[in-house]
Amino acid sequence: MSPDPALSWSAPPAPGEGLGAGRPVVSFGEPEGYDERARPRPFGVRIRPRLAVVGACLVLGLGLIGGAVAGSWLSSKPGDSAARSSFTTAGNLWHSVPVDQLFPPTVDGQGAGPGGADRTWTRIAVAPDSSCRDAFDPLLRKVLAPLGCRRLLRATYADATGSYVTTVGLLFTNGDATAMQALATRFQNEGLRRRTDLMPRPYAAKDTLAAHFGTEQRAAWTVSVLTDAPVVTYAVSGWADGRTVDKPQPAQDATASGATTAPAQAGLGNEAQGLADRVERGLRKTVSSPTEQPS
Repeated sequence: MSPDPALSWSAPPAPGEGLGAGRPVVSFGEPEGYDERARPRPFGVRIRPRLAVVGACLVLGLGLIGGAVAGSWLSSKPGDSAARSSFTTAGNLWHSVPVDQLFPPTVDGQGAGPGGADRTWTRIAVAPDSSCRDAFDPLLRKVLAPLGCRRLLRATYADATGSYVTTVGLLFTNGDATAMQALATRFQNEGLRRRTDLMPRPYAAKDTLAAHFGTEQRAAWTVSVLTDAPVVTYAVSGWADGRTVDKPQPAQDATASGATTAPAQAGLGNEAQGLADRVERGLRKTVSSPTEQPS
């Protein structure tokens, strides 16, 4: 329980009161003591040094208190409210932002290809917004279930040569910041991004290059649980000619130096990772300026 300021010696006078108003004024004289020969001697000889020590302690104490208060101000996070607002805004983008802003018709991937080569992706299909029932393998759907599936948006792109197709998705969840952080930590600590039984599914649109892009054609994938937005981003890539893949590889492994698997040699890890990264960047840019229209 904090002491009553009115009972403190350092408390300021109440409005309208002068020094001494409403409280007694106490003055200290110099009472006498006796030295070793029983001669009278003022106590001031001994009191003054003690008062000096007490004064020094008081100054030091006030300095420590002031430092603690200042430290608490410095350790506070003035951007916390802005971060919460940004988090909420991101969760509502699925119905307030045009599809061309979330999934641009053309995406430039400067330096996104193998060896830093440039990439360009063209959108060939946009899936109707839907639930998550058929978008993920069963176990991945189970892992994501605690976040809830508020809305799922997907689009499929082809590279400039028409050799590869990639589906990229934005899962808008009902999770709060704590839930998103918990799942992101789990993905990191348990290596869930590398498990082939936790893959997203492609969106195979009829009459497009992705018409034969099914679960057996998945070559590389990436899943990212955001912590600054209630969103999970992902991408999965494969060949446009419909060839099957016996051993799909997570994008982070397929893009590693020295990787020799078929997805790595074809650059399909770069396709998935590069497109997912740029859609995620676009999402964050939209959160910071939601009314901005795509160029």
